[in-house]
Amino acid sequence: MDENRICCFGEILWDLFPKGKKLGGAPFNVTTSLKRLGENVEFISRIGEDSLGDEILNQITNRGISTDFIQTDQSHPTGKVKVSLDSKGVAEYSIETNSAWDFIETNQKTLDMVSNSKAFVFGSLIARGASYHALKEFLKIASFSIFDLNLRPPYYSDHLLIELMGKAQMLKFNDEELYLIADLMNSPFHSMDQHIEFIAKETQTDVICVTKGMFGAVLYHKKKWFYNSGFKVKVSDTVGAGDSFLGTLIHGLVSNDGLQYSLDRACAMGALVAGSVGANPTTSTDELSKFMGSTNLEST
Repeated sequence: MDENRICCFGEILWDLFPKGKKLGGAPFNVTTSLKRLGENVEFISRIGEDSLGDEILNQITNRGISTDFIQTDQSHPTGKVKVSLDSKGVAEYSIETNSAWDFIETNQKTLDMVSNSKAFVFGSLIARGASYHALKEFLKIASFSIFDLNLRPPYYSDHLLIELMGKAQMLKFNDEELYLIADLMNSPFHSMDQHIEFIAKETQTDVICVTKGMFGAVLYHKKKWFYNSGFKVKVSDTVGAGDSFLGTLIHGLVSNDGLQYSLDRACAMGALVAGSVGANPTTSTDELSKFMGSTNLEST
């Protein structure tokens, strides 16, 4: 096993903002965040044989990320998402269907890479199309699977979510998703922490993280609790904030940086991204450290 390698799997696409396009897709955003933090990360996806796909390859290369596992599709176009923002910068998405990333395939090269990686990161959106068959094969051989629910209705079902949660070793929700899943699973409790413990028991998952927007996040790690109350920033848009949070948290977990520190750092990164335009601003580790040092950290 390559102890330094993390594999991310799923969509890469263009987020079409009112003022232009930005490269995105939740698993690619996580990949970018991990790469920025110095991780050895590989990304499995699929693009169209078109000009937008060519732009993606150029941007990936410029960011120092390998394109070895980016497949090219002659029949389906590169993915696009129309992004609209409300007055608070909160994003809503209109996602094109039958995009190239809906048709990711397995081959021996990708199977070997996943089986020899330390962690495998995926979300629910990739399971909406034919790529679901590849996901099932990868989950059979992944050593540590991290499921970022990242729900985008109508592209999931209750049955699918239950199935995928049962195959992951770590779950990441936002607070709205947590309450939705708790209701789906008939949790008899009311508080967030009680719901988390219930879901952990029902899915036999040792690690659950829930983000709470401007109010920080909570991490449940092998029956121990860690909290962060958030960082105050002027929000530009929320696109990619949760993905950058997750990438930073994963980096801390695999690097054994300390759970409270890892959670604090992840919340700070999410805040910085929310204060920037698009999903993948070029935030350096120095900028992150400076931001954490200059901000009153409210964690317990």
